[in-house]
Amino acid sequence: MKKDIHPNFNTQAKVRCACGNAFTTSSTKDEIYVEICSACHPFYTGKQKLVDTARRVEKFEERKNRTIKAAAERKGKKIKKVAQKKKQKSKSEIMPDKKTAKKPIKKVIKKTAKPVTDK
Repeated sequence: MKKDIHPNFNTQAKVRCACGNAFTTSSTKDEIYVEICSACHPFYTGKQKLVDTARRVEKFEERKNRTIKAAAERKGKKIKKVAQKKKQKSKSEIMPDKKTAKKPIKKVIKKTAKPVTDK
């Protein structure tokens, strides 16, 4: 190993948890602060505990609420459009314009050549 490039290794590093538990271990740092340790982790204790690091739950709920609100707005706009189309359609049925009135379609029948057969 090269000299003077490695950090000092401390064999008596203190670890402190948010629950109040403290123990010693080996580390390159003198003191370590953790949010969950074996004394308060749900896997070891059997008790369910909601751990919200970096506001993940609140952020998820905010995104969910935004999408629900946006969907409601889109649905409201769609309902308004449908109502306007129905209103316009009912007006055009009462007084058809020359441009919007349906014209009869002329059917054109094309004659096809008969297939040639060998005799």
